[in-house]
Amino acid sequence: MNIFVCIKQVPDTETKIKPNDKGSYIDTTGIKWITNPYDEFAIEQALLLKAANTGSVVTAIRVGGVKDTEALRTAMAMGADEAILVEAPDDLDSYSTAKALKGAMEKSGKKPDIVFCGKQAIDDDCLQVPQLLAQMLDIPSVSVIVGFEQKGEDIVVKREIEGGSLEIYELKTPCLVATNKGLNTPRYASLPGIMRAKKKPLQQMGLEEVGVSPSESKVKYSQFRLPPEKPPGKKFDAMDEAQRADVVGQVAQLLRKEAKVI
Repeated sequence: MNIFVCIKQVPDTETKIKPNDKGSYIDTTGIKWITNPYDEFAIEQALLLKAANTGSVVTAIRVGGVKDTEALRTAMAMGADEAILVEAPDDLDSYSTAKALKGAMEKSGKKPDIVFCGKQAIDDDCLQVPQLLAQMLDIPSVSVIVGFEQKGEDIVVKREIEGGSLEIYELKTPCLVATNKGLNTPRYASLPGIMRAKKKPLQQMGLEEVGVSPSESKVKYSQFRLPPEKPPGKKFDAMDEAQRADVVGQVAQLLRKEAKVI
């Protein structure tokens, strides 16, 4: 099987984010980058499927800046066989990202039997790339997957829906599944795996090579700014019983006129 897993590098959740000088995106200087957490479940499921199908090849693909290839190297250290990096601006929109992923798969010369993605990226929370990519590849897709089973040539998946219920889908390959937390337990990259990853092929491509022009982007970012600082809280002394009614009145007025919660 040709198994593709799409991953994204995102800022660490503990990183302090600030806008760049133009306000057109975030300032990426000094940011610590990590693999998007939902993509870790996609990598693990791809490796489990590879183990169950002798001769399968897992290819990790990322679209983004070249500044750091840590996410792809981590995927290969976990067990992916090869990786592709499509060089692109970090603020590339979902449409162009999906198109770049499709172009990279075609450029690799391998027709995907199954594509794994995380259900969303934790930085932009768009939840669009998996569905767009499946549409471009003209293959069925199911998102928010918490259960996965291969039955012969079919794939049976469980999908979370509101209220805690599950939907069960049976898919023919080729198909795309977007993973959610709880699907599996992602493995750690071992030291031998990290050493082997340095020798595994990592191919770099430009956007034009995969048939994408920056002018095709459907979304333009502007006016990035930090939220206004919260005003300091107000304290009231209600220890004196004679003043409690007056204090309650003040608090009620503030909740009604300033906070506007009552």
